Amino acid sequence: MRAVVTRVSSASVAIDGVTTGAIGQGFLVLLGVGPEDTKAQAEKLADKVCGLRVFSDEAGKMNRNLEAVGGSLLVVSQFTLYADIKSRRPGFTKAAPPSVAIPLYEAFMDLCRDRGFHVEHGEFGADMAVSSVNDGPVTIWMDTDTM
Repeated sequence: MRAVVTRVSSASVAIDGVTTGAIGQGFLVLLGVGPEDTKAQAEKLADKVCGLRVFSDEAGKMNRNLEAVGGSLLVVSQFTLYADIKSRRPGFTKAAPPSVAIPLYEAFMDLCRDRGFHVEHGEFGADMAVSSVNDGPVTIWMDTDTM
């Protein structure tokens, strides 16, 4: 699984002009699923994301995690994280098909909820407009194959 995690002061996702998910302080998580990914990788990624210490403490150091700041997550499916860019027109055959990706996308969100976090989301496969106010900016790339 791959994720781009951005620390935000706010983020939202809309489909056809209707907001379907919105958060204040927290993480915007763009989540991609590969064809060989498993629930164990979703668990590993949820642990890493939910425990990531990138929020400032009293001394201005990135030392607090999502729980410490009362943050939420906005999770948006992002098959393009598995783009093959050998040519100028990307290919997406390295992304998992919906039959694999949807259950793992949902499992990731459930695992974050199980850890006590509020999770908002987009709609898998929809054409979405994602807005965010990046805080920092702080953006972290994660790949369970290299964690």
